[in-house]
Amino acid sequence: MELKIILKFKVFLKSLKNCFNFNLLKGGYAKEMSKEFYDAEMALFAAQCKEIDILISTALIPGKPAPKLISRAMVESMKPGSVIVDLAAEAGGNIETTRPGELYVYKDVVHIGYTDLPSRLPTQSSTLYGNNISKFLLSIGQQDHFNIDLNDEVVRGSIILNKGELMWPPPKVANPSPVAAPKPKKDPKAEAAKILAETNFFQKYLQDSLVYTGGIGGLIGLSTISPNALFANMVTTFALSGLVGYHTVWNVSPALHSPLMSVTNAISGITAVGGLLLMGGGVLPCTTAQWLAATAAFISSINITGGFIITQRMLDMFKRPTDPPEYNYLYGVPALGSIGAYAYGVASGYPDVTNLSYLAASLCCVGALGGLSSQPTARLGNALGMIGVSLGLAATLGQLKISPDVAIQMAATMGSGGLLGAIIAKKIPITDLPQLVAAFHSFVGAATVLTCLSHYIAESAHLGKYKKNIIESWSRYCFNFRQVFNNLFI
Repeated sequence: MELKIILKFKVFLKSLKNCFNFNLLKGGYAKEMSKEFYDAEMALFAAQCKEIDILISTALIPGKPAPKLISRAMVESMKPGSVIVDLAAEAGGNIETTRPGELYVYKDVVHIGYTDLPSRLPTQSSTLYGNNISKFLLSIGQQDHFNIDLNDEVVRGSIILNKGELMWPPPKVANPSPVAAPKPKKDPKAEAAKILAETNFFQKYLQDSLVYTGGIGGLIGLSTISPNALFANMVTTFALSGLVGYHTVWNVSPALHSPLMSVTNAISGITAVGGLLLMGGGVLPCTTAQWLAATAAFISSINITGGFIITQRMLDMFKRPTDPPEYNYLYGVPALGSIGAYAYGVASGYPDVTNLSYLAASLCCVGALGGLSSQPTARLGNALGMIGVSLGLAATLGQLKISPDVAIQMAATMGSGGLLGAIIAKKIPITDLPQLVAAFHSFVGAATVLTCLSHYIAESAHLGKYKKNIIESWSRYCFNFRQVFNNLFI
């Protein structure tokens, strides 16, 4: 079988090495990583074994048997004629089907498990060296005819005695490598003077001033198209949130892009607030708007629990056995304390407690995004996100005056959605988490659209009395259009 060594083989080898933290100074070269990281690598190995033709494993742990990285099922999934070279066979091997010290075929896959590979190398080394010497001698001449060219640098450097004349040491050979031209020294003062001479500072300042003039003027000019006072408030919120979001996520570490997207999805699940405000009826919704609101709250609750759990699973992949202990459950203290403080404020009749609770929840959510920008604060960021979303939902429920039946409906909707999100986030393979983050991201848009439709239907119910007039007007329009069409073209 012709071997087709594809690029994915290199990716597989790199992943195999990454499964361990190499350390050549400890008498072996591997250190065990976290269980989450190990599970992710195993899933990747299983997928790659189906595609590669050659597998070379080298993982060893000081003082321990070689870790089993490739299972029997992975070997059986490889293509017929594939080759496995287990360089860790002396410590038991990384492949479950390796036989230390043997070369054999299992399920049409060749296994090389020699434990004496170093002792097999001298023969090959001698063969290679002897081949070089013979080729060199043949280049000088054959049989009785030798042409010793002293102008040949290799030949001249190899001859010690020629016809009784001592030829050693050979003359020094000039370095044939080209010498890079020395870089001209730059005069800082001359460079600064050149920049000053070439730059039109008036034009630069003029462009900046025009940009700021246009931006500020545009914002003020929006007042000419503002339909009501709420427009200015919404534009202000949008502008400030965009500015805060930009500065929060701009310097995020590349390794945390997916966890940041996941916690963003979870925080975006606060769209459940809109659904909760529009829910009504009884144990079950009664109108189309209420059904849409309940569906939006259900989808948002999937996003909330699923998003936070996915973020935690992704962060656990970076956790090592040597990391200090964590007590993240203590963040439940500020969560319960804030909700308790809000409940006390509502019960005491403080009028601004809801708005200030919304502010606290918003700051926690912004802090969550900022925390996910670096490894040391990533877990704190996830906890702040949970606190912010919990407080936001509590503040929403606290201002609603709902019947017991509607309360049951809300609890069932949010509880079932949260349970479903938790199950999905925990059961999905760790290698599929980025795709799940993208899927949850679409849930945010779906929940938002459903909330908007519910609000529109609820607010537009009074248009129903005009339905008959709208239909009659449309019928007259169609009739008149048909008459004009007939007169022109028939």
